[in-house]
Amino acid sequence: MNFNFIGNEKVKEQLAFLMESQRLPHAIVIEGDEGLGKRTLAREIALALFCRSDGEKPCRECPQCKKALKGYHPDLYEYSAAGGARSFHVDVVRKVRDDVFIRPNEAQYKVYILGNCQCMSESAQNAILKILEEPPSYAVFILTVNNKSALLETVLSRSVVVSLESVDAKKGAEYICEKMPDVDFADALSAVEVWGGNIGKAVESLGEGRLSKISAIACDMAEALTKPDEYELLKVCSAFERDRETLIATLSLLKTILRDALVYGTGADVLSGQAEQAKRLSSDLGKGRLMRLITTCDNMISYAEKNGSNAILITKVCYELRRAQNR
Repeated sequence: MNFNFIGNEKVKEQLAFLMESQRLPHAIVIEGDEGLGKRTLAREIALALFCRSDGEKPCRECPQCKKALKGYHPDLYEYSAAGGARSFHVDVVRKVRDDVFIRPNEAQYKVYILGNCQCMSESAQNAILKILEEPPSYAVFILTVNNKSALLETVLSRSVVVSLESVDAKKGAEYICEKMPDVDFADALSAVEVWGGNIGKAVESLGEGRLSKISAIACDMAEALTKPDEYELLKVCSAFERDRETLIATLSLLKTILRDALVYGTGADVLSGQAEQAKRLSSDLGKGRLMRLITTCDNMISYAEKNGSNAILITKVCYELRRAQNR
């Protein structure tokens, strides 16, 4: 299979095996964070199913591929929720259910890409389950979801679930520079590292200039860690009052700066691009504190992804970072 999709080699191998052995199920669930390429992979699967090439698929040259790539293939259907809870309504699924028993127009398959299925109401999931239980032979459903736990167990049991992971930072930066020739490789690399290998979020931050903001705040946080009182750290963290995503990204970059400080003077590459800050932290904090702070950043990123109140989150981040320094 010739999937145009970076990283996730095991996922691609699994899908290729299922397709080439004609064991592809009627339902595929693609789970992963926003920005990891769930919709891109879903479209690649559809493209491979439609392709009429005798060689490696998808060829991207046959009429079926060209129609799918240009967005007007008559047997490809895409539906996606706006993003709010229960915003993927049962009426959409009923529309799919009414259409699915009409045979394909041109291709061997009819492919339905259902995006943001974490927003499906329970009634919508039960409605799609009825199709999955007895689908027509030509129907393939691809559901994308942030986490498979948002789906009913009965839906999952009738699907193959593939989980997308982040990509290697260097490969991600190379991919970004290939797609965006005006972006400097060092900036692309820094963005991919900040967003933990999430290319979609890295591209978004480069396009909106968010990376410079994140870098500035991370450096201010690093500077505040060297101060004896908590006020400086609280003042810096006030920037996150309504912006959880920036907090998570800043903690990721701060972790990289701390890593650079930990290995400073060993000849290792400076991954954060903040050599002076790393040098100062190395001198002021020492290896023990740096290691505890790196672990704390990991813990706070995990905590931030699961908890609601930003005010409580900011307080906890400041408290835990200070506690890691025995302050």
